[in-house]
Amino acid sequence: MREPSALVLASTSPYRRELMARLGLPFGVAAPGVDETPHPSEDGAALALRLAQAKARAVAATRPAAIVIGSDQSCMCGDRLLGKPGTAPAARAQLSRLSGAIAVFHTALCVLDAHSGREWQGSVPTEVRFRRLGRAEIARYLDREPAFDCAGSFKSEGLGIALMESVRSDDPTALVGLPLVLLCRFLRQAGIAVP
Repeated sequence: MREPSALVLASTSPYRRELMARLGLPFGVAAPGVDETPHPSEDGAALALRLAQAKARAVAATRPAAIVIGSDQSCMCGDRLLGKPGTAPAARAQLSRLSGAIAVFHTALCVLDAHSGREWQGSVPTEVRFRRLGRAEIARYLDREPAFDCAGSFKSEGLGIALMESVRSDDPTALVGLPLVLLCRFLRQAGIAVP
């Protein structure tokens, strides 16, 4: 088994850092500096997987002995890709679109052993059914939890849970942004003991 000290999370997300810490393994963090602009006609699943790979590869290029973890998430509501809103008006528009709808959040993962070049990748879809949301509810939510840096404009690990009617996923951590069930599988395949 390899030492977990070589683990690097290719992310600046505090949510992913918190999830990674649950595993109790020492790890470093590096900003991947990847352009997250979707390609024309790229759906949410393809976008998330491409960005997870790009993040892992960008950091692996500077850490040749590391096992690098890249992850990304996208939100699809019907055929519409909903990214990080960035502003209050964009967040209000996204939540209005999600009102009474079903969205699929694709959380992709890439684990890359920079030394051997081996790569493990996959994605976990999470289906979220949103309650019907009035303008006042959306405004109250965004006043209390401005989720401008989250795909779909809500944080399931916080007050965003109140916006949901139901959630369905094989991995309860995927919706937060780092699918730990899949990550543990990939880390074991990479030779890291978990737990």
